[in-house]
Amino acid sequence: MKKILALLLLLTSVGAQAGETEIRQSLQSKFPNIGKLEHIVKTSYSGLYEVVVGDQLLYTDEQGLYLFDGNIIEIKSRSNLSEQRRHQLFAVEFGKLPLELAVKKVKGNGSRKMAYFTDPNCGYCKKLEQELIKVNDVTLYVFLYPIFQGSDEIVRNVRCAKDPVRAWDNLMQKGISPSVATCKTPTDQVIALAKKLRINGTPNLIFSDGTQNPGYLPAEELEKHLSQPDKARKS
Repeated sequence: MKKILALLLLLTSVGAQAGETEIRQSLQSKFPNIGKLEHIVKTSYSGLYEVVVGDQLLYTDEQGLYLFDGNIIEIKSRSNLSEQRRHQLFAVEFGKLPLELAVKKVKGNGSRKMAYFTDPNCGYCKKLEQELIKVNDVTLYVFLYPIFQGSDEIVRNVRCAKDPVRAWDNLMQKGISPSVATCKTPTDQVIALAKKLRINGTPNLIFSDGTQNPGYLPAEELEKHLSQPDKARKS
């Protein structure tokens, strides 16, 4: 098994049993460009502290000697505790998303909800669309987020099509490119939203309970997330 925690940097000691304040001061003094430290909280395992920097979850020891990047795995259950915490810490208030910027697709009774950021030239985004074919009774909010070269024009053609949902499905599921079209699109606003939400890649899924999943999921996993009750998870 790969090392659970990869040592990145060696920090000078800030004294035994350093707390949140000392850890914050140490990091900021030694790494002035580290950015805003939004979250420093002691965990229940091995005296480690969670440190959130931008869209990264890192760890430091209680003496402030080391900074770690990686995943913490609970051996007994084989649960990825770090991944679970990322879902909680970077949760989004689904009800406050500007869903009007997305292409809305209703399947079945549309009772469940999911939003996702996607790019037409992203291979895993195409895999996601194949899995979504197997999922029913869901309302999908598709944020067309062009990050690959040449995606801007494709996104515009989809958004400006007479039926954007059909144009998107034909493109991603069947490889049929939309006809060239021109209209005003909300692409710049989608890009700004992605930046605000710290979304740097595609696909990026946001479920109605606010949890995010940066990456593709198979239909079975999508069903599990879609069936979770809506509740605030951020803590």
